[in-house]
Amino acid sequence: MLKTGLLNPQINSLLSRVRHTNTLVIADRGFPFWPTIETVDISLVDDVPTVLAVLNALRPNFQIGKAWMASEFLKSNNARTRAAFTKALSGIKLSYEPHVEFKRRVPNAIGLIRTGDTTQYANVVLESA
Repeated sequence: MLKTGLLNPQINSLLSRVRHTNTLVIADRGFPFWPTIETVDISLVDDVPTVLAVLNALRPNFQIGKAWMASEFLKSNNARTRAAFTKALSGIKLSYEPHVEFKRRVPNAIGLIRTGDTTQYANVVLESA
């Protein structure tokens, strides 16, 4: 039985299959379903858990080289929210692109973790280093 670290067996399984330059998506509650990739849905209620909570839980167990977010995130959220994401992704090359382009990355991901986050455009694609 796992007693520390990531306790979710589906997320552990997903992370164990991510290799160099593979990608993983952490998505908000409204992100479209992608039937072609494995989805681990951990949404419970609004904002439980959040994308940031999942990201912070993954960081010690997942070496991230690059990250992408939708440029609409910058326009749709206040400075405090933007700063929280910048802090959570510190040390990682972060790029913003139009949401339409961002979604084109999703089918190539190893998997997607869906959260209950209600933050607009809080989705992030993470590339393994």
